[in-house]
Amino acid sequence: MKKTSIEALDGYDIKILAALQEDARISNVALSERVALSPSQCSRRIARLEQAGLLLGYHARIEPAAVGLDVIALVTVSLKEHGEEAVQAFQRAVLDLPEVLECALTTGDADYLLRVAAPDLRSFSQIVMHRLMALPNVGNLRSSIILDQIKPLAGLPLPPPGETREE
Repeated sequence: MKKTSIEALDGYDIKILAALQEDARISNVALSERVALSPSQCSRRIARLEQAGLLLGYHARIEPAAVGLDVIALVTVSLKEHGEEAVQAFQRAVLDLPEVLECALTTGDADYLLRVAAPDLRSFSQIVMHRLMALPNVGNLRSSIILDQIKPLAGLPLPPPGETREE
């Protein structure tokens, strides 16, 4: 799957991506009206964007508290060792933890930033002490509980149709 750069996208592609970010359930007919293309052209372009790796999936955003996850935390992890085998062991192990919603390799004081979900503080404490600290090669953890989500991820800032970003 070849990655496509923003320069390879035209205004219609940008409009399609923006519309799908706003509403991934938009019908093909409504999408075609919105971007001023035929439904078949929209379908072909969406398939091409998927094959190029620009569209990574279609997801529903679920209110965590509605499914019993009242605590969301950001956890930074610093590894003890940074050899390839030690790093890969940590990365493989974190993939198996359903409580870890996201894991990103970062720069700065910590090596990784995790987004972790738990039903309550007691459960979060158990996750930290018995699941995260037990991961291979963990040297240090720091956590911050999210008190309120001020600006949730609503989509990526795409350039206006017809423009591309300079490198």
